[in-house]
Amino acid sequence: MTGPVQTAIIDKLTDALHPQHLQVDNESHKHSVPPNSETHFKVTLVSEQLRGLTPVRRHQAVYAALKEEMDGPVHALAIHAYTPEEWPGQAPDSPRCRGGNGL
Repeated sequence: MTGPVQTAIIDKLTDALHPQHLQVDNESHKHSVPPNSETHFKVTLVSEQLRGLTPVRRHQAVYAALKEEMDGPVHALAIHAYTPEEWPGQAPDSPRCRGGNGL
């Protein structure tokens, strides 16, 4: 089920970066947060608009699009941003949470 924060992330990244591929995974359940939280996300984004940008600039573009979410409910955001030529077909797995109960 997609919650309101996840939906906002999808909508804002789609509007800002026009991705050919976008996957937004809510990984909150892997962390020490209440059930049904929307605080930890993994974004996998493939977009022509990232061409010529350094990895830092790509992350800044994502953060700019998600300023409201980053100022509010989102605690952590893993970003995997590629051009179409760089896209390996899937993003790397997220590491296990090392804090809290480690679930």
